[in-house]
Amino acid sequence: MLVRLTTKDSETVTNALIKSARKLPQELYKSLTWDRGTEMAAHKRFTLATDIKVYFCDPYHPWQRGTNENTNGLLRQYFPKGIDLSAYSQAKLNAVARKLNERPRKTLNYETPAERFHQSVASTG
Repeated sequence: MLVRLTTKDSETVTNALIKSARKLPQELYKSLTWDRGTEMAAHKRFTLATDIKVYFCDPYHPWQRGTNENTNGLLRQYFPKGIDLSAYSQAKLNAVARKLNERPRKTLNYETPAERFHQSVASTG
C-alpha cells in the first residue's frame, strides 16, 4: 500500500498509517518495523488505535527492515530519488502499488505479493 501524504510530520504519518492499517484484516498485520525517524514519534498512539506493535530497527541497520529496503529500491524505478512526490495523485500511487504487487518475487517462490496476500486472507477466513 502506498499512501499520499501532504507532510511527513508525526501526526500526519500516524493518521495515515492508522487509516491504512484498518483496511487490512487484523490477522495479517501484527507488527510494523520502522526506522528511527521522527515521523513515528506517535507510535504509541498508532499501537493503541490498531493493536499493532511498532518496533524500531537499530541505527544504521537497514537490513533489519529488509523487505522495506527492497521495496524502496523497486519504488525508485517509478520515483527516482529526490523527486517531488507531491505531484503524484493517490490514483498514480495505487497504480504503482498494483504493478509492484503483481510482480513475481524470488523470495515468494515466484508468486506475486498479491497472490500471497489473497492466500493469506483466504486462510484466515
